[in-house]
Amino acid sequence: METENKAKWYVAHTYSGYENKVKANIKAAVETRGMHDIIQEIHVPMQEQVEIKNGKKKITMKKIFPGYVIIKMIMTDESWYVVRNTRGVTGFVGPGSKPVPLSDAELKSMGIQEQRPVLDIYVGDHVKVISGPFENFAGVIEEVNLDKTKIKVNISMFGRETPVELGFDQIEKM
Repeated sequence: METENKAKWYVAHTYSGYENKVKANIKAAVETRGMHDIIQEIHVPMQEQVEIKNGKKKITMKKIFPGYVIIKMIMTDESWYVVRNTRGVTGFVGPGSKPVPLSDAELKSMGIQEQRPVLDIYVGDHVKVISGPFENFAGVIEEVNLDKTKIKVNISMFGRETPVELGFDQIEKM
């Protein structure tokens, strides 16, 4: 019974172009019904896209999966009903009428981590690289990006400081 109460990520199919409207409508329904503990997060995955028009660089946000909204929720009859009957939603992704939660591998490939690592590292901290091509090098953290689980470290190589981007799992605090 405990595993049933753990929120999982589900994918709802929407009319193309309605993704943000669906997200807003589900959020409004969650507010109205007080379902924050059941329907926890709603995402329309986006990525930056660089366009060059008339010689000028313009950065726009583009939907990664047009026609889909990703929802972290505990699947109950009520939560299914709220999402399924939201204007613009055509159904859940899954065989028949049974929604199937995304696997950890699918979440990771989509850039959505189920559990974000909690690290006590900050800009200016000294770290040692424990894996990858820069293993055993030491450096100072210049930047921490929690969303991408990456850090920028200045490593001393060949007598000069070289900025390197590393994953959280590649370093340890000194």
